[in-house]
Amino acid sequence: MPAPIRLRELIRTIRTARTQAEEREMIQKECAAIRSSFREEDNTYRCRNVAKLLYMHMLGYPAHFGQLECLKLIASQKFTDKRIGYLGAMLLLDERQDVHLLMTNCIKNDLNHSTQYVQGLSLCTLGCMGSSEMCRDLAGEVEKLLKTSNSYLRKKAALCAVHVIRKVPELMEMFLPATKNLLSEKNHGEILHTSVVLLTEMCERSPDMLSHFRKLVPQLVRILKNLIMSGYSPEHDVSGISDPFLQVRILRLLRILGKGDDDSSEAMNDILAQVATNTETSKNVGNAILYETVLTIMDIKSESGLRVLAINILGRFLLNNDKNIRYVALTSLLKTVQTDHNAVQRHRSTIVDCLKDLDVSIKRRAMELSFALVNGNNIRGMMKELLYFLDSCDPDFKADCASGIFLAAEKYAPSKRWHIDTVMRVLTTAGSYVRDDSVPNLIQLITNSVEMHAYTVQRLYKALLDDISQQPLVQVASWCIGEYGDLLVSGQCEEEEPIQVSEDEVLDVLEGLLVSNLSTPVTRAYSLTAIMKLSTRFSSVNRIKKVVSIYGSSIDVELQQRAVEYNALFKKYDHMRPALLERMPIMEKTATNGPTDIAQTNGETDSTILDTKHLPSITQPASQVGRCNYHICFCLAGIPPMTAYNKNGLKIEFTFERSNPSPNIAVITIHATNSTEADMTEFVFQAAVPKVCSFPSSSSFPHYALNLFFLFFFLGITDILVTKKLYLTFNSM
Repeated sequence: MPAPIRLRELIRTIRTARTQAEEREMIQKECAAIRSSFREEDNTYRCRNVAKLLYMHMLGYPAHFGQLECLKLIASQKFTDKRIGYLGAMLLLDERQDVHLLMTNCIKNDLNHSTQYVQGLSLCTLGCMGSSEMCRDLAGEVEKLLKTSNSYLRKKAALCAVHVIRKVPELMEMFLPATKNLLSEKNHGEILHTSVVLLTEMCERSPDMLSHFRKLVPQLVRILKNLIMSGYSPEHDVSGISDPFLQVRILRLLRILGKGDDDSSEAMNDILAQVATNTETSKNVGNAILYETVLTIMDIKSESGLRVLAINILGRFLLNNDKNIRYVALTSLLKTVQTDHNAVQRHRSTIVDCLKDLDVSIKRRAMELSFALVNGNNIRGMMKELLYFLDSCDPDFKADCASGIFLAAEKYAPSKRWHIDTVMRVLTTAGSYVRDDSVPNLIQLITNSVEMHAYTVQRLYKALLDDISQQPLVQVASWCIGEYGDLLVSGQCEEEEPIQVSEDEVLDVLEGLLVSNLSTPVTRAYSLTAIMKLSTRFSSVNRIKKVVSIYGSSIDVELQQRAVEYNALFKKYDHMRPALLERMPIMEKTATNGPTDIAQTNGETDSTILDTKHLPSITQPASQVGRCNYHICFCLAGIPPMTAYNKNGLKIEFTFERSNPSPNIAVITIHATNSTEADMTEFVFQAAVPKVCSFPSSSSFPHYALNLFFLFFFLGITDILVTKKLYLTFNSM
């Protein structure tokens, strides 16, 4: 056979290909020739063919058929053959293939070779792709080379030892005696760097090693100080800094050794201050060293002044033109803001400026850090900046930004009016992106701000006139108009100039929401309920009756059911309507995740109220409890006990259990406890039932009409199938 072409000629030929198909054809032709040469056991050109195969592998073409040829080259006595063979093994083999175990004996022999370069090849290969089995078999040979006087081999042996420790951590103690002497090496370009890498690996993987090597902190500090104070060294100088790679490695090791240890931290405080103040920041090399210095200062038990210096370095990073440096600074500040809040606050204006950055990652980090900096002193200024950011940011940011503003406003609001204005601003700006719990949370805020009812309903009414596309805002506005519509038409607002609006104009707006294509089913339910509530606040009762009756045949089941219930109130239970549609009392937000948590219901608790005037009469002293048992036939999933009301000495609890022997009947037990010394009077529980439910005839309960529809909405239960009968008993304990 003719001699195969050289690697250089193959590269030149492949580069002449004009299309991918043409290149593929050239590769396939050459691979066929290489296979033929392998079959004929051509030892003369095996090295050349494997080298070409490795180049094709780098281009992404399959080259697995050359694995055994690599092993043959490793077994060769020629250095050129071994070099290509070991390179091929590192590229084509890994520990997942059993073939690699065949080279264990060859590596062992080469580790004991008389030529240092052959030993170096075997160390590189073992450190690159050695499996745990190979590492166990060859660890002793690596440990011997770690003690040799040859700096070339010691460097490679140290790096190979790192791989052995990663694969077989229990062999770590084998390298301990040799490791102690590595730091005394003066050739820091070759030995010190790999020695620090090996020490770092051992300290990260073993607490015992970490404690053992803490005594080396003074020696590491001395090495680092020599690097800083040494003059120009052309061998190790990078952009005017002496061996920055070794400096970074030493700083990383010091961070591990000093974490959680007072003595080690104290020993390295001074050198860290020197590095932080003497390192040049005009080049990226200096910034890398300063960043490692900052991380070390933040992780160890450093002095407060040193931590402030580190945060100031990060603040300077924020002014750097390099986006990567700015991102790293923001991420680091976000990690330290909880422990060094005041120091980070000094850079607040620079952090806020990063919200205007064009880079998406920097804007997100700046937003997260801005929320972490919000406190009671800067809430107004920070919210102004964050609301401006919410107006202009990409849609991907709006949901997180809106949630952050809600949480910050709830925690640090200087006044209720400011809180309400801020939340309304968010709903107006990014209402479509807010979380589901924003509506009930704002409703609760408004309900509890009694003095702001007139102002809030006026603001929300004007917002509805401007825009009805933001559904959460529309839902809150509908709820408020239903609750406080009488304040709106009476013009009682004192916080701003009252507007003149009639009852018909208010009803026109709510009816418009019912027929608007922009309204969701939930929004329509809010609007219908609001109209129903206004029947006790406005004089236009006939108009409201007509609207409610129309939706009794709606194709929306939720809307239809509400309308049917409301029609029943107008007809059969009209005498109860004023009491049932009273204003909501002040609500206390619960921390539970049960059915009564208002934050989990998206505002669907608007149909029900819990008021001490509407509960069963109890006149027992503190030691006694009133209990109502409601036996209801419906499919009920397991619901944990819940506390529905706990205020002013009155505690009301609901428990749920299935009835035996009828598992389809569930018993709801209401425990009402009076913990005060005085008796409670006028304590009535009222509700109403749908027409599908009926009472057994009982003269004991002429005034207790129970509407499970309202009761279950209060409990947060929505998936209920009510049968035709309802059984009620009352026991006084």
